[in-house]
Amino acid sequence: MDIHSDDLKTFVAVIDSGTLSAASVHLGQTTSGVSRALSRLEDKLATSLLTRTTRRMELTEEGELFLNRARHILAAMEEAEEAIRIRQQKPAGRLCVDAASPFMLHCVVPHVAEFRAMYPEIRLQLSSNDQIEDVIEQRTDIAIRVGAVTDSTLHAHALGSSPLHLLASPAYLNAHGIPSTPEELARHVLLGYAHDEAGNHWPLRHAGGNSLAITPTMTATSGETLRQLALAGQGIACLAEFMTRADIEAGRLVKVLVGSSTGSRQQIHAVYYRNTRLSQRIRCFLDFLQQKL
Repeated sequence: MDIHSDDLKTFVAVIDSGTLSAASVHLGQTTSGVSRALSRLEDKLATSLLTRTTRRMELTEEGELFLNRARHILAAMEEAEEAIRIRQQKPAGRLCVDAASPFMLHCVVPHVAEFRAMYPEIRLQLSSNDQIEDVIEQRTDIAIRVGAVTDSTLHAHALGSSPLHLLASPAYLNAHGIPSTPEELARHVLLGYAHDEAGNHWPLRHAGGNSLAITPTMTATSGETLRQLALAGQGIACLAEFMTRADIEAGRLVKVLVGSSTGSRQQIHAVYYRNTRLSQRIRCFLDFLQQKL
């Protein structure tokens, strides 16, 4: 049995209008079309809903039962549609956002209060992963990823980009000296990524090209951990400006080898599965975040 909402609307319109011709005017159809639709519905149900004569129509017992259920179904559908319309006008519901720890701490958390003030009906659920995780498995509505997105099943919505800098604390540079060429980095303590080969290619012009593959002295899986190590005077790290801007402005971290930098920028994307239809609350969050970036 394959009964559609149009079948229910036709049946209810016939009863409420009193005649097929009146129902046809209400529905914007021909009288013969309404009659055929009613007959198809009875065929699907394998029962008669109405007894019809040239002068009157009366509901059968089955018709009375079906009419009551049809009204409830149509009312529930209208309520559901209205709820969606209201939500689109006033975004509401749970919004699960996943991002790497540095981005979450430096670019999302500082703006949560403002976002919640703008959209009080949205319930934020924030999670931090430093590796690309399965978005569906993690029940994530939207994931923020820094760097290239290579998964072809994901749609990447560009949010912005952030410059990369080689950075060290004044204490480290006072103790170990300031490198003047990329080649001199071999004599320094280099802080790099444990499981991100691309992150260990630093954007520096040197004799071999425009990217210097480093062998880290110390590694971490999180950019935030590398930032903390650099702040503690443990070495030189290559980090994005979005997570170090305040440190640079305050003098806690100092740029090195600026003249050798290629000016490379890290791309920032919001990612979701290609067949995902973005809800209004997701669009609100992306628009808000893009303005902040």
